[in-house]
Amino acid sequence: MAVNTSALLFLVLIYLVCIFYLARLGYKKSSQTEGYMLAGRKAHPAIMALSYGAAFISTSAIIGFGGVAASLGMGLLWLVFLNIFIGIFIAFVFFGPKTRRMGLNLGAVTFPEFLGRRFESRFIQSFSGLLIGIFMPLYASSVLIGAARFLETILGINYNLALLIFTLIIASYVIKGGLLSVMYVDAFQGSLMFLGMAFLLSFTYIKLGGIVGAHQALTDMAPLVPQALSDLGHQGWTSMPVFGSQLWWTMVSTLFLGVGIGVLAQPQLAVRFMTVKDDRSLKQAVLVGGPFILMMAGVAYVVGALSNVYFFRTTGMTALEVVGGNTDLIIPEYLNQAMPELFVLFFMLSLLSAAMSTAGAQFHSMGTALGHDFYQEGLKKGKAGGSTIHATRFGIGFTILISVGLAYILPESIIARATAMFMGLCTSAFLPIYMGALFWKRISRAGALASLVTGTFGSLFWLTFVHAKEAVPLGICKAIFGKATLLSGTWTLVDPILVATPLAFLVAIIVSLKTKAPSKEFLDKCYSLSPAAENSPKPKTLSSMKEKKSGSEL
Repeated sequence: MAVNTSALLFLVLIYLVCIFYLARLGYKKSSQTEGYMLAGRKAHPAIMALSYGAAFISTSAIIGFGGVAASLGMGLLWLVFLNIFIGIFIAFVFFGPKTRRMGLNLGAVTFPEFLGRRFESRFIQSFSGLLIGIFMPLYASSVLIGAARFLETILGINYNLALLIFTLIIASYVIKGGLLSVMYVDAFQGSLMFLGMAFLLSFTYIKLGGIVGAHQALTDMAPLVPQALSDLGHQGWTSMPVFGSQLWWTMVSTLFLGVGIGVLAQPQLAVRFMTVKDDRSLKQAVLVGGPFILMMAGVAYVVGALSNVYFFRTTGMTALEVVGGNTDLIIPEYLNQAMPELFVLFFMLSLLSAAMSTAGAQFHSMGTALGHDFYQEGLKKGKAGGSTIHATRFGIGFTILISVGLAYILPESIIARATAMFMGLCTSAFLPIYMGALFWKRISRAGALASLVTGTFGSLFWLTFVHAKEAVPLGICKAIFGKATLLSGTWTLVDPILVATPLAFLVAIIVSLKTKAPSKEFLDKCYSLSPAAENSPKPKTLSSMKEKKSGSEL
């Protein structure tokens, strides 16, 4: 479908004006560390919820997981339930208030710093920062790929050029404006995303003959499942795969658990709990975050699966066959062929908003992790020259370059897989000690450190030597041991999250019970519920004190 260039340029111009205006508003309030890195701890609950949701749901969900739904079917809707119940309700009501309060009591401005100060360990802070800085670019690159593939398909421009332009726009406001700029832009972009997905769902059902007709047509297509997928356990696009089959393990262990539970330990999301002014704001945010995730993820998965009906009616092929097996192209191709031109133009902005919001959150988290947590507070032990903001900006720029480089070289159909890999790694590394920090006072510094290392390297070991999805393409196991994977059978289908995470929990408990517990005075400080804590002095590092003196220069 030919796109009206004049209309596109007009819409993009208005869109960019809005983005940079909001980014400037955030920049004007971000001259000090808490403004740049935590939005001043006074974000409105609706802004926080939209920013959280927009940072969580991106092209990886709409393009990547929408394409996976076109391949595997509507069983993926169980992931939507987990996204809302765990990612919004559990996160905002149980994790959020404790994170906000403890972060305030300890003066933490990043997720790794939250963990490091809770366990009184610079190593935990710097190791966590390094882990995020090394592996989050894989997740960020999947978001960039989704946006660039969409632009390539819709506008017919070169993929490499689309990737470069898209990244430069995000970098321009993330590096300069800090987290508050990111959150303001996220809220605006989240609103566009919500409208775009609402229109997409409506147009799809109208195009396919209504809700009942569309779903019945998809059910009737079960005999058309490609033989290769059928052999792996596929039973149709409105059914779950055969229990215990390869597809079932992929869907349940990698996608449902890796992404559904992994959201709790995402650094770029957890840090947003510390941006609001009180616990009540977090509970209010549930009313915005829940419907937002339902509309974003739910619509993407439903439309992805139903695209098979449209393509079969128009081409006689399933969605996967139309795009030659690359699931990352299914949603862009469906939009390009099925939707009215004006809607495609508007949805393009919605999709770019989804990608920009998540990428912006990722770039900010990666930059703070490398610049503040690993370099300034880890390597230099808080004694580095210059301000935290300067170090963070350098970290953001560096990780952007790494993410773009990966986006050029990663293979096809990687978006959903890369997302699940990073979320799974974060779950194994961070979730046991994050939960321990919030809910178990007995967890010790030694227990947290042992759990962090166990979860990290346990997950990486399983990815490299056992889980066939990664071990076979990497070839490291083959080169060392002469076989594709160390184990065989069902073990090669089990995602690392089911092995490394329980092991990390177990190590945290055993080591903590056998080592010295934190002092009562320190625990009282961490878990204080006194309203006075809202105005108590924050712990200072040498770098933050130097920054305060040079604040006028920023």
